[in-house]
Amino acid sequence: MRRAVNDLLGAYDKLIMDPVHGGIPLYRHEIQVIDHPLFQRLRNICQNDILSLVFPGATHSRFLHSIGVMHVGTRMFRAMIDAYLRERQLSEQTELSLNQLDAIDYLAKIIRLGCLLHDSGHSSFSHQFTQARKIRELMSRPERFRELWRGEDYTRYHPEEPEELEHEHYSVRVAHEVLSSVDLEAAGLHAEDIIGIMETTQVTPSDTFCRHAHTFLAFIAGDQTLAASNGEQEVPELVMGLLSSIVSGEIDADRADYMLRDGFHSSVTIGGFNLDHLLSNLRFGWDVSEPWMGLAITHKGLGALEDFVYSRYQMYRKVYGHKTALGFDWLLREAINEVLEDPESFEWIDTCLSDMSFFAELTDSFFWEAFRKVARKQPKSYSFLIVNRVKLKHLDTRENLSKTEIQKHSNWLAGELGLSADDVVTCTMKARFSNIQDNFNGIKVLEKDPITRKRSLKKITDVSAFFSKFEDGTIIHFYRQPDVAPTSSSLS
Repeated sequence: MRRAVNDLLGAYDKLIMDPVHGGIPLYRHEIQVIDHPLFQRLRNICQNDILSLVFPGATHSRFLHSIGVMHVGTRMFRAMIDAYLRERQLSEQTELSLNQLDAIDYLAKIIRLGCLLHDSGHSSFSHQFTQARKIRELMSRPERFRELWRGEDYTRYHPEEPEELEHEHYSVRVAHEVLSSVDLEAAGLHAEDIIGIMETTQVTPSDTFCRHAHTFLAFIAGDQTLAASNGEQEVPELVMGLLSSIVSGEIDADRADYMLRDGFHSSVTIGGFNLDHLLSNLRFGWDVSEPWMGLAITHKGLGALEDFVYSRYQMYRKVYGHKTALGFDWLLREAINEVLEDPESFEWIDTCLSDMSFFAELTDSFFWEAFRKVARKQPKSYSFLIVNRVKLKHLDTRENLSKTEIQKHSNWLAGELGLSADDVVTCTMKARFSNIQDNFNGIKVLEKDPITRKRSLKKITDVSAFFSKFEDGTIIHFYRQPDVAPTSSSLS
Protein backbone atom coordinates (compact mmCIF):
# COMPACT_ATOMS: atom_id res chain seq x y z
CA MET A 1 0.00 0.00 0.00
CA ARG A 2 2.83 2.40 0.83
CA ARG A 3 4.27 1.81 -2.63
CA ALA A 4 0.89 2.65 -4.22
CA VAL A 5 0.62 5.90 -2.28
CA ASN A 6 4.21 6.87 -3.15
CA ASP A 7 3.60 6.18 -6.84
CA LEU A 8 0.38 8.18 -6.89
CA LEU A 9 2.19 11.07 -5.22
CA GLY A 10 4.72 11.11 -8.06
CA ALA A 11 7.59 9.02 -6.75
CA TYR A 12 9.63 7.46 -9.56
CA ASP A 13 12.87 5.59 -10.12
CA LYS A 14 14.13 7.22 -13.32
CA LEU A 15 13.41 10.17 -15.58
CA ILE A 16 13.60 10.12 -19.38
CA MET A 17 13.86 13.47 -21.16
CA ASP A 18 11.58 13.68 -24.16
CA PRO A 19 11.65 16.53 -26.73
CA VAL A 20 7.84 16.59 -26.94
CA HIS A 21 6.63 16.02 -23.37
CA GLY A 22 9.66 16.94 -21.29
CA GLY A 23 10.57 14.72 -18.34
CA ILE A 24 8.79 11.34 -18.32
CA PRO A 25 9.03 9.43 -15.01
CA LEU A 26 9.51 5.65 -14.94
CA TYR A 27 8.93 3.02 -12.27
CA ARG A 28 11.34 0.18 -11.60
CA HIS A 29 9.33 -2.50 -13.42
CA GLU A 30 8.91 -0.18 -16.43
CA ILE A 31 12.66 0.27 -16.65
CA GLN A 32 12.98 -3.52 -16.80
CA VAL A 33 10.51 -3.59 -19.69
CA ILE A 34 12.30 -0.82 -21.57
CA ASP A 35 15.70 -2.46 -21.08
CA HIS A 36 14.51 -5.74 -22.62
CA PRO A 37 16.10 -6.43 -26.07
CA LEU A 38 12.68 -6.83 -27.69
CA PHE A 39 11.75 -3.32 -26.58
CA GLN A 40 15.19 -1.83 -27.27
CA ARG A 41 14.81 -2.94 -30.89
CA LEU A 42 12.23 -0.15 -31.27
CA ARG A 43 15.13 2.32 -31.18
CA ASN A 44 16.00 1.05 -34.66
CA ILE A 45 12.50 1.27 -36.14
CA CYS A 46 11.46 4.65 -37.49
CA GLN A 47 8.04 5.85 -36.39
CA ASN A 48 7.08 6.96 -39.91
CA ASP A 49 8.86 4.41 -42.14
CA ILE A 50 10.82 6.63 -44.59
CA LEU A 51 8.90 9.90 -44.20
CA SER A 52 12.25 11.53 -43.42
CA LEU A 53 13.07 11.38 -47.14
CA VAL A 54 10.44 14.13 -47.51
CA PHE A 55 10.42 15.73 -44.04
CA PRO A 56 14.08 15.43 -42.93
CA GLY A 57 13.37 15.84 -39.23
CA ALA A 58 11.00 12.86 -39.08
CA THR A 59 13.65 10.37 -37.96
CA HIS A 60 12.08 9.71 -34.54
CA SER A 61 11.69 6.12 -33.41
CA ARG A 62 8.94 3.78 -32.22
CA PHE A 63 10.94 3.56 -29.00
CA LEU A 64 10.36 7.15 -27.92
CA HIS A 65 6.81 7.17 -29.29
CA SER A 66 5.93 4.17 -27.10
CA ILE A 67 7.27 5.91 -24.00
CA GLY A 68 5.37 9.05 -24.99
CA VAL A 69 2.12 7.08 -25.34
CA MET A 70 2.65 5.71 -21.83
CA HIS A 71 3.08 9.26 -20.54
CA VAL A 72 -0.04 10.58 -22.32
CA GLY A 73 -2.11 7.59 -21.21
CA THR A 74 -1.14 8.29 -17.61
CA ARG A 75 -2.08 11.94 -17.99
CA MET A 76 -5.46 11.02 -19.47
CA PHE A 77 -6.35 8.69 -16.60
CA ARG A 78 -5.11 11.02 -13.88
CA ALA A 79 -6.83 14.02 -15.46
CA MET A 80 -10.16 12.19 -15.31
CA ILE A 81 -9.54 11.12 -11.70
CA ASP A 82 -8.61 14.70 -10.74
CA ALA A 83 -11.69 16.14 -12.47
CA TYR A 84 -13.94 13.63 -10.72
CA LEU A 85 -12.49 14.45 -7.31
CA ARG A 86 -12.91 18.19 -7.91
CA GLU A 87 -16.53 17.74 -8.90
CA ARG A 88 -17.29 15.50 -5.90
CA GLN A 89 -15.80 18.02 -3.51
CA LEU A 90 -18.23 20.67 -4.76
CA SER A 91 -21.15 18.73 -3.30
CA GLU A 92 -19.64 16.66 -0.51
CA GLN A 93 -16.34 16.08 1.22
CA THR A 94 -14.95 12.79 -0.05
CA GLU A 95 -11.89 11.08 1.31
CA LEU A 96 -10.20 8.28 -0.59
CA SER A 97 -9.94 5.00 1.25
CA LEU A 98 -6.79 2.89 1.05
CA ASN A 99 -8.66 0.38 -1.11
CA GLN A 100 -9.66 3.14 -3.54
CA LEU A 101 -6.09 4.44 -3.70
CA ASP A 102 -4.84 0.93 -4.33
CA ALA A 103 -7.38 0.37 -7.12
CA ILE A 104 -6.56 3.67 -8.84
CA ASP A 105 -2.83 2.93 -8.64
CA TYR A 106 -3.27 -0.60 -10.05
CA LEU A 107 -5.35 0.57 -13.01
CA ALA A 108 -2.94 3.44 -13.69
CA LYS A 109 0.00 1.02 -13.86
CA ILE A 110 -1.96 -1.32 -16.16
CA ILE A 111 -2.64 1.58 -18.50
CA ARG A 112 1.02 2.63 -18.47
CA LEU A 113 2.32 -0.80 -19.45
CA GLY A 114 -0.45 -1.37 -22.00
CA CYS A 115 0.48 1.93 -23.66
CA LEU A 116 4.20 1.20 -23.43
CA LEU A 117 3.86 -2.16 -25.20
CA HIS A 118 1.04 -1.33 -27.62
CA ASP A 119 3.36 -1.00 -30.65
CA SER A 120 6.09 -3.43 -29.56
CA GLY A 121 5.29 -5.83 -32.41
CA HIS A 122 5.95 -3.39 -35.23
CA SER A 123 8.55 -4.69 -37.64
CA SER A 124 10.92 -2.83 -39.95
CA PHE A 125 9.49 0.39 -41.38
CA SER A 126 6.36 0.04 -39.24
CA HIS A 127 3.15 -0.20 -41.31
CA GLN A 128 4.85 -0.37 -44.72
CA PHE A 129 6.51 -3.68 -43.79
CA THR A 130 3.26 -5.63 -43.55
CA GLN A 131 1.92 -4.02 -46.73
CA ALA A 132 4.73 -5.44 -48.89
CA ARG A 133 3.38 -8.31 -50.99
CA LYS A 134 6.02 -10.88 -50.05
CA ILE A 135 5.79 -10.02 -46.35
CA ARG A 136 2.01 -10.46 -46.44
CA GLU A 137 2.53 -13.87 -48.02
CA LEU A 138 4.98 -14.81 -45.26
CA MET A 139 2.68 -13.62 -42.47
CA SER A 140 -0.30 -15.42 -44.01
CA ARG A 141 1.47 -18.77 -44.15
CA PRO A 142 -0.46 -21.58 -42.41
CA GLU A 143 0.86 -22.48 -38.95
CA ARG A 144 2.62 -19.11 -38.63
CA PHE A 145 0.63 -18.22 -35.51
CA ARG A 146 1.34 -21.57 -33.84
CA GLU A 147 5.04 -21.30 -34.68
CA LEU A 148 5.12 -17.86 -33.10
CA TRP A 149 3.63 -19.22 -29.87
CA ARG A 150 5.54 -22.49 -29.83
CA GLY A 151 5.93 -23.62 -26.22
CA GLU A 152 3.57 -20.92 -24.88
CA ASP A 153 -0.16 -20.88 -24.16
CA TYR A 154 -1.68 -18.32 -26.53
CA THR A 155 -5.25 -19.13 -25.39
CA ARG A 156 -4.69 -16.84 -22.41
CA TYR A 157 -5.02 -13.93 -24.84
CA HIS A 158 -6.52 -15.35 -28.04
CA PRO A 159 -9.45 -17.79 -27.71
CA GLU A 160 -9.03 -18.65 -31.40
CA GLU A 161 -6.22 -18.50 -33.94
CA PRO A 162 -6.46 -15.38 -36.13
CA GLU A 163 -6.93 -16.03 -39.82
CA GLU A 164 -4.25 -13.50 -40.72
CA LEU A 165 -1.51 -12.01 -38.57
CA GLU A 166 -1.17 -8.26 -38.11
CA HIS A 167 1.39 -6.25 -36.18
CA GLU A 168 -1.01 -6.16 -33.20
CA HIS A 169 -0.69 -9.94 -32.85
CA TYR A 170 3.08 -9.56 -32.73
CA SER A 171 2.71 -6.83 -30.10
CA VAL A 172 0.81 -9.27 -27.90
CA ARG A 173 3.47 -11.93 -28.42
CA VAL A 174 6.28 -9.50 -27.63
CA ALA A 175 4.43 -8.19 -24.58
CA HIS A 176 4.03 -11.73 -23.27
CA GLU A 177 7.72 -12.43 -23.80
CA VAL A 178 8.85 -9.18 -22.17
CA LEU A 179 6.47 -9.33 -19.21
CA SER A 180 7.48 -12.95 -18.55
CA SER A 181 11.02 -11.74 -17.89
CA VAL A 182 9.98 -8.84 -15.64
CA ASP A 183 9.37 -9.14 -11.91
CA LEU A 184 5.70 -8.23 -12.14
CA GLU A 185 5.00 -9.94 -8.83
CA ALA A 186 7.12 -7.38 -7.00
CA ALA A 187 5.08 -4.63 -8.67
CA GLY A 188 1.86 -6.41 -7.74
CA LEU A 189 0.76 -6.68 -11.40
CA HIS A 190 -0.56 -9.47 -13.65
CA ALA A 191 0.41 -9.91 -17.30
CA GLU A 192 -3.09 -10.90 -18.43
CA ASP A 193 -4.49 -7.59 -17.18
CA ILE A 194 -1.90 -5.59 -19.13
CA ILE A 195 -2.20 -7.59 -22.35
CA GLY A 196 -5.99 -7.66 -21.95
CA ILE A 197 -6.27 -3.95 -22.76
CA MET A 198 -4.20 -4.33 -25.95
CA GLU A 199 -5.83 -4.84 -29.34
CA THR A 200 -6.89 -8.30 -30.64
CA THR A 201 -6.98 -9.86 -27.16
CA GLN A 202 -9.74 -11.39 -25.07
CA VAL A 203 -8.69 -12.35 -21.56
CA THR A 204 -10.01 -13.49 -18.23
CA PRO A 205 -8.75 -10.79 -15.87
CA SER A 206 -6.99 -11.67 -12.65
CA ASP A 207 -8.76 -11.77 -9.29
CA THR A 208 -6.73 -8.68 -8.38
CA PHE A 209 -8.09 -6.77 -11.37
CA CYS A 210 -11.67 -7.87 -10.64
CA ARG A 211 -11.39 -6.69 -7.05
CA HIS A 212 -9.97 -3.33 -8.06
CA ALA A 213 -12.55 -2.98 -10.87
CA HIS A 214 -15.42 -3.30 -8.39
CA THR A 215 -13.78 -0.80 -6.04
CA PHE A 216 -13.13 1.64 -8.90
CA LEU A 217 -16.61 1.46 -10.41
CA ALA A 218 -18.27 1.87 -7.01
CA PHE A 219 -16.04 4.90 -6.38
CA ILE A 220 -16.68 6.52 -9.76
CA ALA A 221 -20.26 5.57 -10.54
CA GLY A 222 -21.64 4.73 -7.11
CA ASP A 223 -23.03 1.63 -5.48
CA GLN A 224 -26.30 2.02 -7.36
CA THR A 225 -24.56 1.51 -10.71
CA LEU A 226 -22.63 -1.42 -9.28
CA ALA A 227 -25.85 -3.06 -8.11
CA ALA A 228 -27.49 -2.52 -11.51
CA SER A 229 -24.71 -4.40 -13.30
CA ASN A 230 -24.62 -8.16 -13.69
CA GLY A 231 -22.01 -8.39 -10.97
CA GLU A 232 -18.83 -10.37 -11.01
CA GLN A 233 -18.27 -10.66 -14.76
CA GLU A 234 -19.73 -7.46 -16.15
CA VAL A 235 -17.93 -4.96 -13.92
CA PRO A 236 -14.37 -6.08 -14.87
CA GLU A 237 -15.41 -6.04 -18.55
CA LEU A 238 -16.71 -2.48 -18.24
CA VAL A 239 -13.54 -1.26 -16.55
CA MET A 240 -11.28 -3.14 -18.96
CA GLY A 241 -13.18 -1.57 -21.86
CA LEU A 242 -12.53 1.86 -20.37
CA LEU A 243 -8.80 1.20 -20.07
CA SER A 244 -8.69 -0.21 -23.61
CA SER A 245 -10.22 2.99 -24.98
CA ILE A 246 -7.34 4.96 -23.47
CA VAL A 247 -4.78 2.70 -25.19
CA SER A 248 -6.59 2.36 -28.52
CA GLY A 249 -9.76 4.34 -29.24
CA GLU A 250 -10.70 7.43 -31.17
CA ILE A 251 -9.32 9.79 -28.52
CA ASP A 252 -6.45 7.66 -27.31
CA ALA A 253 -2.94 8.11 -26.02
CA ASP A 254 -1.48 6.65 -29.22
CA ARG A 255 -3.07 9.20 -31.55
CA ALA A 256 -2.44 12.06 -29.17
CA ASP A 257 1.29 11.30 -28.99
CA TYR A 258 1.95 10.51 -32.65
CA MET A 259 0.15 13.63 -33.85
CA LEU A 260 2.16 15.89 -31.57
CA ARG A 261 5.39 13.96 -32.15
CA ASP A 262 5.06 13.59 -35.91
CA GLY A 263 4.08 17.24 -36.28
CA PHE A 264 6.99 18.36 -34.10
CA HIS A 265 9.65 16.31 -35.90
CA SER A 266 8.20 17.01 -39.35
CA SER A 267 8.30 20.73 -38.51
CA VAL A 268 4.68 21.30 -39.49
CA THR A 269 2.02 23.03 -37.40
CA ILE A 270 -1.04 21.15 -38.65
CA GLY A 271 -0.50 18.27 -36.22
CA GLY A 272 -0.72 20.53 -33.21
CA PHE A 273 -3.59 20.72 -30.77
CA ASN A 274 -3.97 21.74 -27.14
CA LEU A 275 -3.42 18.51 -25.23
CA ASP A 276 -3.78 20.21 -21.84
CA HIS A 277 -7.16 21.68 -22.75
CA LEU A 278 -8.37 18.36 -24.17
CA LEU A 279 -7.31 16.38 -21.10
CA SER A 280 -8.85 18.89 -18.69
CA ASN A 281 -12.23 18.24 -20.28
CA LEU A 282 -12.15 14.44 -20.41
CA ARG A 283 -14.42 12.60 -17.99
CA PHE A 284 -15.46 9.07 -17.09
CA GLY A 285 -18.78 8.24 -18.70
CA TRP A 286 -21.18 5.44 -17.80
CA ASP A 287 -24.68 4.35 -18.65
CA VAL A 288 -26.37 1.67 -16.53
CA SER A 289 -29.02 0.93 -19.15
CA GLU A 290 -26.64 -0.19 -21.92
CA PRO A 291 -24.42 -0.96 -19.85
CA TRP A 292 -21.50 1.21 -20.99
CA MET A 293 -18.41 2.77 -19.49
CA GLY A 294 -15.95 4.82 -21.50
CA LEU A 295 -14.62 8.28 -22.26
CA ALA A 296 -16.82 11.34 -22.19
CA ILE A 297 -16.04 14.96 -22.88
CA THR A 298 -17.62 18.07 -21.41
CA HIS A 299 -19.58 20.41 -23.63
CA LYS A 300 -16.98 23.14 -23.23
CA GLY A 301 -14.30 20.67 -24.32
CA LEU A 302 -15.86 20.10 -27.74
CA GLY A 303 -13.65 22.81 -29.24
CA ALA A 304 -10.51 20.99 -28.08
CA LEU A 305 -11.87 17.72 -29.50
CA GLU A 306 -12.66 19.43 -32.80
CA ASP A 307 -9.07 20.68 -32.97
CA PHE A 308 -7.84 17.14 -32.26
CA VAL A 309 -9.96 15.62 -35.03
CA TYR A 310 -9.18 18.32 -37.58
CA SER A 311 -5.44 18.16 -36.86
CA ARG A 312 -5.48 14.41 -37.41
CA TYR A 313 -7.46 14.89 -40.63
CA GLN A 314 -4.95 17.42 -41.93
CA MET A 315 -1.95 15.29 -40.95
CA TYR A 316 -3.28 12.45 -43.08
CA ARG A 317 -3.89 14.72 -46.03
CA LYS A 318 -0.80 16.93 -45.91
CA VAL A 319 1.91 14.78 -44.30
CA TYR A 320 1.14 11.05 -44.31
CA GLY A 321 -0.59 11.31 -47.71
CA HIS A 322 1.97 13.68 -49.27
CA LYS A 323 2.50 12.75 -52.91
CA THR A 324 6.27 12.34 -52.60
CA ALA A 325 5.97 10.43 -49.32
CA LEU A 326 3.48 7.92 -50.75
CA GLY A 327 5.70 7.52 -53.80
CA PHE A 328 8.62 6.56 -51.57
CA ASP A 329 6.34 4.18 -49.66
CA TRP A 330 5.56 2.43 -52.93
CA LEU A 331 9.25 2.17 -53.78
CA LEU A 332 9.96 0.90 -50.26
CA ARG A 333 7.47 -1.95 -50.56
CA GLU A 334 8.91 -2.95 -53.92
CA ALA A 335 12.45 -2.80 -52.51
CA ILE A 336 11.40 -5.09 -49.63
CA ASN A 337 9.93 -7.53 -52.16
CA GLU A 338 13.21 -7.27 -54.09
CA VAL A 339 15.32 -8.11 -51.03
CA LEU A 340 13.19 -11.16 -50.30
CA GLU A 341 13.99 -12.59 -53.72
CA ASP A 342 17.33 -13.51 -52.20
CA PRO A 343 16.83 -16.98 -50.61
CA GLU A 344 19.13 -16.19 -47.69
CA SER A 345 17.28 -12.99 -46.82
CA PHE A 346 13.94 -14.70 -47.30
CA GLU A 347 14.87 -17.51 -44.93
CA TRP A 348 16.17 -15.07 -42.31
CA ILE A 349 13.01 -12.92 -42.33
CA ASP A 350 10.92 -16.06 -42.22
CA THR A 351 12.83 -17.16 -39.11
CA CYS A 352 12.50 -13.75 -37.41
CA LEU A 353 8.74 -13.75 -37.98
CA SER A 354 8.40 -17.20 -36.41
CA ASP A 355 10.71 -17.12 -33.41
CA MET A 356 10.90 -14.54 -30.62
CA SER A 357 14.55 -15.48 -30.12
CA PHE A 358 15.33 -13.71 -33.40
CA PHE A 359 12.53 -11.15 -33.67
CA ALA A 360 14.74 -8.48 -32.08
CA GLU A 361 16.93 -8.62 -35.22
CA LEU A 362 14.07 -7.38 -37.39
CA THR A 363 14.84 -3.66 -37.65
CA ASP A 364 15.18 -0.95 -40.30
CA SER A 365 18.95 -1.41 -40.21
CA PHE A 366 18.76 -4.93 -41.64
CA PHE A 367 16.83 -3.76 -44.69
CA TRP A 368 18.93 -0.66 -45.31
CA GLU A 369 22.00 -2.89 -45.53
CA ALA A 370 20.09 -5.30 -47.76
CA PHE A 371 18.99 -2.42 -50.01
CA ARG A 372 22.60 -1.26 -50.37
CA LYS A 373 23.70 -4.78 -51.23
CA VAL A 374 21.09 -5.07 -54.00
CA ALA A 375 21.83 -1.52 -55.22
CA ARG A 376 25.54 -2.28 -55.61
CA LYS A 377 24.81 -5.33 -57.74
CA GLN A 378 21.92 -3.87 -59.71
CA PRO A 379 21.78 -0.11 -60.33
CA LYS A 380 18.43 -0.48 -62.10
CA SER A 381 16.57 -1.65 -59.02
CA TYR A 382 14.03 -0.37 -56.53
CA SER A 383 16.67 -0.68 -53.84
CA PHE A 384 18.95 1.67 -55.76
CA LEU A 385 16.14 4.23 -56.04
CA ILE A 386 15.48 4.09 -52.29
CA VAL A 387 19.13 4.26 -51.28
CA ASN A 388 19.79 7.19 -53.61
CA ARG A 389 16.45 8.93 -52.90
CA VAL A 390 15.28 8.90 -56.51
CA LYS A 391 11.68 10.11 -56.48
CA LEU A 392 8.87 8.69 -58.55
CA LYS A 393 7.64 11.11 -61.20
CA HIS A 394 4.25 12.31 -60.00
CA LEU A 395 1.57 12.55 -62.67
CA ASP A 396 -1.72 13.36 -60.95
CA THR A 397 -3.75 13.16 -57.73
CA ARG A 398 -7.40 12.23 -57.31
CA GLU A 399 -9.63 11.45 -54.34
CA ASN A 400 -12.29 8.83 -53.57
CA LEU A 401 -12.16 6.91 -56.85
CA SER A 402 -13.38 3.33 -57.13
CA LYS A 403 -11.04 0.62 -58.43
CA THR A 404 -12.69 0.86 -61.83
CA GLU A 405 -12.32 4.64 -61.86
CA ILE A 406 -8.65 4.37 -60.81
CA GLN A 407 -7.94 2.00 -63.69
CA LYS A 408 -9.84 4.20 -66.11
CA HIS A 409 -7.90 7.29 -65.03
CA SER A 410 -4.59 5.39 -65.27
CA ASN A 411 -5.42 4.36 -68.83
CA TRP A 412 -6.38 7.93 -69.70
CA LEU A 413 -3.12 9.32 -68.29
CA ALA A 414 -1.13 6.70 -70.19
CA GLY A 415 -2.90 7.54 -73.44
CA GLU A 416 -2.47 11.29 -73.04
CA LEU A 417 1.22 10.97 -72.15
CA GLY A 418 2.03 8.39 -74.80
CA LEU A 419 2.77 5.65 -72.25
CA SER A 420 1.72 2.05 -72.00
CA ALA A 421 -0.84 1.13 -69.34
CA ASP A 422 1.89 -0.59 -67.27
CA ASP A 423 3.90 2.63 -67.16
CA VAL A 424 1.40 4.24 -64.75
CA VAL A 425 1.38 3.08 -61.12
CA THR A 426 -0.85 4.21 -58.30
CA CYS A 427 -0.48 4.68 -54.56
CA THR A 428 -3.50 5.04 -52.29
CA MET A 429 -4.02 6.05 -48.67
CA LYS A 430 -7.28 5.42 -46.87
CA ALA A 431 -8.21 7.55 -43.88
CA ARG A 432 -11.02 6.27 -41.65
CA PHE A 433 -13.08 9.11 -40.23
CA SER A 434 -16.61 7.68 -40.45
CA ASN A 435 -16.44 6.62 -36.79
CA ILE A 436 -16.78 10.29 -35.93
CA GLN A 437 -20.32 10.18 -37.28
CA ASP A 438 -21.07 6.89 -35.53
CA ASN A 439 -20.94 8.23 -31.97
CA PHE A 440 -17.17 8.72 -32.42
CA ASN A 441 -16.63 5.06 -31.56
CA GLY A 442 -18.34 5.31 -28.17
CA ILE A 443 -17.17 8.71 -26.94
CA LYS A 444 -20.05 10.79 -25.63
CA VAL A 445 -20.67 14.39 -24.61
CA LEU A 446 -21.31 14.97 -20.94
CA GLU A 447 -23.85 17.67 -20.17
CA LYS A 448 -25.32 18.90 -16.90
CA ASP A 449 -28.87 20.07 -16.39
CA PRO A 450 -28.70 23.76 -15.31
CA ILE A 451 -31.39 23.18 -12.67
CA THR A 452 -30.90 19.69 -11.26
CA ARG A 453 -27.16 19.55 -12.06
CA LYS A 454 -27.63 15.91 -13.07
CA ARG A 455 -25.31 14.43 -15.69
CA SER A 456 -26.56 13.20 -19.05
CA LEU A 457 -24.71 11.62 -21.96
CA LYS A 458 -25.43 12.49 -25.58
CA LYS A 459 -24.05 11.48 -28.93
CA ILE A 460 -21.51 13.90 -30.32
CA THR A 461 -23.45 14.26 -33.56
CA ASP A 462 -26.53 15.30 -31.56
CA VAL A 463 -24.60 18.16 -29.97
CA SER A 464 -22.20 19.37 -32.68
CA ALA A 465 -22.57 19.52 -36.46
CA PHE A 466 -18.78 19.70 -36.85
CA PHE A 467 -18.22 15.94 -36.69
CA SER A 468 -20.81 15.14 -39.38
CA LYS A 469 -18.53 16.76 -41.94
CA PHE A 470 -16.05 13.86 -41.87
CA GLU A 471 -16.21 10.60 -43.73
CA ASP A 472 -13.78 7.94 -44.90
CA GLY A 473 -11.58 9.19 -47.69
CA THR A 474 -9.02 7.83 -50.12
CA ILE A 475 -6.16 9.81 -51.63
CA ILE A 476 -4.84 8.37 -54.91
CA HIS A 477 -1.54 9.49 -56.43
CA PHE A 478 -0.55 8.47 -59.95
CA TYR A 479 3.12 8.07 -60.90
CA ARG A 480 5.24 6.99 -63.81
CA GLN A 481 6.73 3.53 -63.42
CA PRO A 482 10.51 3.88 -62.80
CA ASP A 483 13.05 2.27 -65.11
CA VAL A 484 14.08 -0.92 -63.31
CA ALA A 485 15.60 -4.15 -64.55
CA PRO A 486 13.15 -6.86 -65.69
CA THR A 487 14.54 -9.28 -63.10
CA SER A 488 13.22 -7.11 -60.23
CA SER A 489 10.12 -8.16 -58.34
CA SER A 490 6.81 -7.79 -60.11
CA LEU A 491 4.54 -4.93 -59.18
CA SER A 492 2.32 -5.34 -56.12
